[in-house]
Amino acid sequence: MPDLDSPATYAAHDLRGMLAHITGLPEQCERAWLESAGISFPEAFRKVTGVLILGLGGSAIGGDLLRCLIADECPVPVVLHRDYGLPGWVSERTLVLACSYSGNTEETLSAFGAAANAGARLFAMTTGGRLLQRARELGAVCYCYHYEAQPRAALGYSLMTLLRVMDRLGLVRDKSGEVAEAVTVMRSWLTEIGPEVAVTNNAAKALATRLYRRLPVIYGAEHLAEVARRWKGQFNENSKSWAVFDVAPELAHNTIAGYQSPARLAPLAHTVVLTAPSLHPRVQARLQFARELLSSRGFASEAVEGRGQSRLAQALSLVLFGDLVSYYLSLLYGVDPWEIANIDAMKRRMGAA
Repeated sequence: MPDLDSPATYAAHDLRGMLAHITGLPEQCERAWLESAGISFPEAFRKVTGVLILGLGGSAIGGDLLRCLIADECPVPVVLHRDYGLPGWVSERTLVLACSYSGNTEETLSAFGAAANAGARLFAMTTGGRLLQRARELGAVCYCYHYEAQPRAALGYSLMTLLRVMDRLGLVRDKSGEVAEAVTVMRSWLTEIGPEVAVTNNAAKALATRLYRRLPVIYGAEHLAEVARRWKGQFNENSKSWAVFDVAPELAHNTIAGYQSPARLAPLAHTVVLTAPSLHPRVQARLQFARELLSSRGFASEAVEGRGQSRLAQALSLVLFGDLVSYYLSLLYGVDPWEIANIDAMKRRMGAA
């Protein structure tokens, strides 16, 4: 097994500096929050009755996290759309936020065009590409940022910008204090789980070691539900590993019934439960019961608790932890955490079709 404490391991596999993007998440969030302060909207945008966020992959996860983080505060529904076309309810009273790092995601471009035809209020967030061009042609509100990375590594920009949009429209309270706390919490946790900390004292490296040659199964709930999705996606893209995620309390109404078969899966799967003190006590009880059932069937499981007082800090601290676990796991598998050869191959196939 590769040595996670050896600089040679990092040099051999992280050829384009993914680690710097992961450990730079606190600074990225701080910078993105400040840079987005100048976003403004016409008064008509304040009268929307629903928000639809367009995006896929790494460009969508910021919207996923936003939806969960503001669910109990935002007075209008916030929905994610990962597809072509549009839901039938979109109208001139809908705010459509198109998120595409490259600006060339074809599903997002399709939905954005349909939103324009529906008369929706339009906002585009991108680094350029056809989305920026089309948004300017349509007179949409645009936010173009500059951050060279894989889309999944630009999460700080996507989440902070979307939070700023909701703040500017009066749909959530000011998040400056929560952003500052989240940044402080992430920086603090990095001193315990960063690459310079040995495996023996590093919870993220230790978890990656336990997940090596296992199937990661990630459970989340409430504001951590989409953090579980983030973990799954990072295992897929960074570690080149299978992974699945599930959400409580729903998993207590179906998933736990399936622990019985196939029994040979028990030594291969490893469940990680993302938790925080702010989760509903009944949800916490269901997650604990699920872990007890898993244990009775011979499955390994463990919990990782988010840090901080605010939901934002808890969510982002767990994002950072999970990103590092997926990175360390990529080193154990001997793969480049940056490259996504299968996804690139799919894009070439679709481009030629």
